[in-house]
Amino acid sequence: MAQDPLGFVIGANPPPRLDKALARDVPEAAALSRTRLGRLIGEGAVRVNDVVVRDAKARVAEGDRVEITLPEMRESHMAPEAIALDVVHEDDDVVVIDKPAGMVVHPAPGTPSGTLVNALLHHCGDRLSGVGGARRPGIVHRIDKDTSGLLVVAKSDAAHQGLAAQFAAHTVERAYLAVIHGVPDPGDPRLAGLAGLRFDPDGALVIRTQLARHRTDRQRQAVVAGGGRHAVTRVRLRETFGHPPAASLVECRLETGRTHQIRVHMAHAGLGLIGDPVYGGARRLPARALPAGAAEAARGFPRQALHAGVLGFAHPLSGAALRFCSPLPADMAGLLDTLRGADDSRTG
Repeated sequence: MAQDPLGFVIGANPPPRLDKALARDVPEAAALSRTRLGRLIGEGAVRVNDVVVRDAKARVAEGDRVEITLPEMRESHMAPEAIALDVVHEDDDVVVIDKPAGMVVHPAPGTPSGTLVNALLHHCGDRLSGVGGARRPGIVHRIDKDTSGLLVVAKSDAAHQGLAAQFAAHTVERAYLAVIHGVPDPGDPRLAGLAGLRFDPDGALVIRTQLARHRTDRQRQAVVAGGGRHAVTRVRLRETFGHPPAASLVECRLETGRTHQIRVHMAHAGLGLIGDPVYGGARRLPARALPAGAAEAARGFPRQALHAGVLGFAHPLSGAALRFCSPLPADMAGLLDTLRGADDSRTG
């Protein structure tokens, strides 16, 4: 027995091969790799404009309608684990979790247990959507292991499909707080010269690029000139630290939700996240510009300083507007207190 077909439309300027076009445009909530998409094509599970296509090299065009028929989820061998969860909201169809930093969302070869999915299997039992596959039951979207904050999980297939449609349409409200090196200043000529960056009249920095896997490091994402996935982040300054300002607290709002999007975009702008071991580089805050001990605290911060603080969406069945807020966790709040010190320079 198969699940309901997964439907979507091919976007502008598709890659020349069907498998590559599907990998680019398939909703991220489906968690389908290009390898798996290739197998599904060969199995006759992919229809383009109502015609089964079995050739991974077939060409597609912008606006083509795609349906992928996914097989019924196999029984998972993952064990439920009695891991405490901070449940912000729960009903028959969805559960909203405030995830702590350090928790992986779903099992992977290097992390077979101790994940959010293991905790959800204990908390929800068999009341999780199977759309995400055997290793991702209920997972509609993800946040990185070392990012804290809110995410929504689907408890029914109908809820999963409804939420996935909202994420694909970019109607889900997602706002993150990040502590970064430097300041997004409209007067900074360096920012004015970077491709994909502009400032809105209200002062928000808009970063609009294409993102794809890094050519040499498959665990990373990178800004690319062509291909990849369209990604848009809006960055608003909330507070500055130092004299002259050396670091800042910003709010990042996602118009799209690509892997590592905020971390890659901020690094592209030269405003890498404090504590980010992958994209933050070896940059250090100038001790002379900050309160005593602040530069050392930033250098020793053990994770990317990123928190998913706001999540808003329409309930996938009732249509009711839902919006949740999560306060900063203790580690980020402590970092901000140290950066402030006796410093009263604040913006926004």
